[in-house]
Amino acid sequence: QLQASGGGLVQAGGSLRLSCTASGRTFSSYAMGWFRQAPGKEREFVTAINWSSGRTLYADSVKGRFTIFRDNTDNTVYLQMNSLKPEDTAVYFCAAAHTNLYYTPSSSDEYVYWGQGTLVTVSS
Repeated sequence: QLQASGGGLVQAGGSLRLSCTASGRTFSSYAMGWFRQAPGKEREFVTAINWSSGRTLYADSVKGRFTIFRDNTDNTVYLQMNSLKPEDTAVYFCAAAHTNLYYTPSSSDEYVYWGQGTLVTVSS
């Protein structure tokens, strides 16, 4: 089970940190990803991290502004979002995908466990 939190309302240029806590299993052989869905748009990939290797992957739209990292002690993945823009407004979902040490997937089809979304609203 994945539990996402940390969404809220922030002004453009501000920061937010999202959390995704995993329970019921260990995710050492998984990749953890963040996706987002804006109103009227399809769900899109934001970033992911391979839990074992720490390898990360970012969508071009968030590179340099967002950082994904994990905390092994509490089975939590974080998404630090800086320099937020109004176009970052969306419901953000965390998800988990079976993978190996060398692969970090970006397709939502490869993610098998999904948390509930958390809403991020960036005002201009």
